Amino acid sequence: MQSLGAPRPTTNPYITMLDKALSEAEGVEHLRFSWKQALLGKYDAFHWHWPEVNLHGTTWWKSTILFSLTLLLWVRHTVSRKIAVVRTVHNIELPDDNAVRLWLLRRIDRRTNYRIILNPTTPLPEAAPHSLILHGHYRGWYAPCPRAIQKPGQLGTFGGIRRYKGMESFIDAFAQAVELDPVLTLRGGGKPSTQELANDLRRRTATLPGVTLHLDFLSDAELVDVVTSSDLIVLAYRFMHNSGSVLAALSLDRPVLVPRTDVNEALAAEVGAAWVIMYDGELDGDTLLRAWRSVSELTGRPDLSRREWDDAGRMHVEAFRRAVEVKRREK
Repeated sequence: MQSLGAPRPTTNPYITMLDKALSEAEGVEHLRFSWKQALLGKYDAFHWHWPEVNLHGTTWWKSTILFSLTLLLWVRHTVSRKIAVVRTVHNIELPDDNAVRLWLLRRIDRRTNYRIILNPTTPLPEAAPHSLILHGHYRGWYAPCPRAIQKPGQLGTFGGIRRYKGMESFIDAFAQAVELDPVLTLRGGGKPSTQELANDLRRRTATLPGVTLHLDFLSDAELVDVVTSSDLIVLAYRFMHNSGSVLAALSLDRPVLVPRTDVNEALAAEVGAAWVIMYDGELDGDTLLRAWRSVSELTGRPDLSRREWDDAGRMHVEAFRRAVEVKRREK
């Protein structure tokens, strides 16, 4: 059983594509989440993605009910001698939440029998049983969306805008770069986390030439238009671990400029160094300009052959089997 229900139009594409891969995989009965089945039904393994999602409702009393149900689910998994608990480690730190929810999230993590990591540098508890299953690509997901004509000199960025994603650093670096080469333009899209952040971005770009910002949620078609019309996608995150945005850009055959991390080093070695350009320290105009010039004649496609969803479905089934074996050895 997955910890999430049937995908909706707003569901994270990773979950939607994994749901399809598991539905088509041999050797597993794929159950989508329901509270009744989770608390009372029969299943061999329970697969958490983001446990905090199950704790939040639209009102305080709905959140209280969801917390209570999640607590009961944790109790069931704790006392069960048969149900293996699997968790995909999407994030390496706990979310920003209240103390009571964090208490429960820590206990869910401790109750985990088996972990799935999306890249080889994810830190794990010592000797924790786990499988590495690389995040699948988005080529099939975005295939129905028409591609834009590439605009020479355009630097793009996209995704939900948070302080840690460094949009302000990108804008400041662009301001320096455009003074050196006026051909550059900037196109960005995504919904800011706060109105204060949105106002800050508008203020920073008010007098800059060639900047187009769409500060709202991007549909798939709008995202594809931003990415494919750009020469280079810039993701100036202050912290980057598992980034779906990097894979989305690469899936649309656009190179990315990202901070140097162990994860990005490994990704560059996998898909081709020309497609993943890294910088050290703070992003500045010179770095931005050099990166753009380095991809001006780039052709072909990045190598995403290790990220096919059929493979991911099969590897998840094998991980569930191993998790059940680990659970049985605990008896």
